[in-house]
Amino acid sequence: MASRILIVEDNELNLKLFCDLLRAHHFEVEPVRDGRGMIKRAHDFMPDLIIMDIQLPHVSGLELISQIRKTEELCHIPIMAVTAYAAPEDEQKIRQAGATSYIAKPISVIRFLEAVKALM
Repeated sequence: MASRILIVEDNELNLKLFCDLLRAHHFEVEPVRDGRGMIKRAHDFMPDLIIMDIQLPHVSGLELISQIRKTEELCHIPIMAVTAYAAPEDEQKIRQAGATSYIAKPISVIRFLEAVKALM
């Protein structure tokens, strides 16, 4: 059975890149373009990993990470934040919200895959 990854990303090009890349490496992916329905989708899909953009419309990735960490059924799932925020204080905020790991955009494909595999 393939590992399941929920990808929360509003940028269509990034979402397609992440999905195509992960599918090519035999992961089952569930794309989510809008954070508003993300918690329900996570409950329905029950991923092994969540890849979370931080800059989302309507609700921030930081808020979603905090909600996931407070949800009993989801709190154990590793979360990899993928964001254009690259300053040290940004990484600290992201980790304090509950992200397991952090990778800055633009991503290196090799580094991205290594980070995903390290969390599985």
